[in-house]
Amino acid sequence: MKKGAVDRAALNTWWTDRSIPASRSGVREAMETLQITDTKMLLIRCFGLSLSDQYWIRPENSELAWENINFFENEFSDDIGDVLFGADKKPDPLNFSSPDNTSDGNLKKRWKIIDGKRCLVKGGSNPYRQQPLNEVIASEIMRRLNIPHVPYTVTWNKGAPYSVCEDFVSEDTELVPARRIIQTKKQPNNKSMYQHFVDCADSLGIPGVRDFLDRMIVLDYIIANEDRHLNNFGAIRNAETLEWLGMAPIYDSGSSLGYDKSVPMLRDGSEVVCKPFKKHHEEQLKLVSSFDRIDFSALAGVGDMITRIFSDNNAKDYMEENRIRVIAELTERRIKNLQTLADSKTHKQTITTDDEVGKNIAASYGDTK
Repeated sequence: MKKGAVDRAALNTWWTDRSIPASRSGVREAMETLQITDTKMLLIRCFGLSLSDQYWIRPENSELAWENINFFENEFSDDIGDVLFGADKKPDPLNFSSPDNTSDGNLKKRWKIIDGKRCLVKGGSNPYRQQPLNEVIASEIMRRLNIPHVPYTVTWNKGAPYSVCEDFVSEDTELVPARRIIQTKKQPNNKSMYQHFVDCADSLGIPGVRDFLDRMIVLDYIIANEDRHLNNFGAIRNAETLEWLGMAPIYDSGSSLGYDKSVPMLRDGSEVVCKPFKKHHEEQLKLVSSFDRIDFSALAGVGDMITRIFSDNNAKDYMEENRIRVIAELTERRIKNLQTLADSKTHKQTITTDDEVGKNIAASYGDTK
């Protein structure tokens, strides 16, 4: 819908966004193997079915029923996931019934049924392949801080790490990304993205939004997350009644801890950016309404935890000792800076309308002034 009316172009955009992005790692080779020219062609083959929501398409005059084909209750094929992960095409006809046809994001990923649970398996990017390990670290930090989150583990395949998490959407619920939420109302020119999102969520009746954003912003500062874009968080609602159940548990935190930066770049810190409300973490922290829920004592020894996870024998081909030490030290420093900020009587809870801060504050990222 746009302006209260059905909009065909908006439907086409939604459908296109449902397909695997052409920028996905390894997707070009997969398309050659599958002998297709556009990833949108895969959508038709699986009726647009997903493991993130309850939407699908049914051919005209078809007798297909949701309960017989949805991926929450029925098994699905590994064929497309195998191809996306670099396997050669099988001699037998491929079974295209797979939620991998509708997965987004640029990193190599696939869905697997593991011990009866729908799990997302996701890789990392060169040169450090760090994102899967970062997910485990972020999970542990959120566990310590009692932040609702999706737990992650790491598995290794052919010498490369992959994160594994269980689907947090069920056959009765759906994930609505933040990007869709902010589109429910037009953003006034004099209102910041942060306030606009809060207003949209409040209008929809989504509970606990400000508390959720406080925790998410704090987490992203601690782990130096660079990619919390509007599709990387969202809300959960009942797919039948459309009742809003609350914000989704935090997920997809892998693009953090200097995942693609060399040691000198890590130390410099000037290229650390953030999303979605501000360009730099120091500015985004000003949006936090309260630090009262942050138990800093629970963060004791986070540097040791990071060192232990990155020192896995399987990670030695990607993570050098010096790199691990620098990441752990910088994370501990950010935690210390955050505690100083939380204890400060002069911290101003300021929400600005200027989302693009002009002055260069990135140089002071490592040390709160």
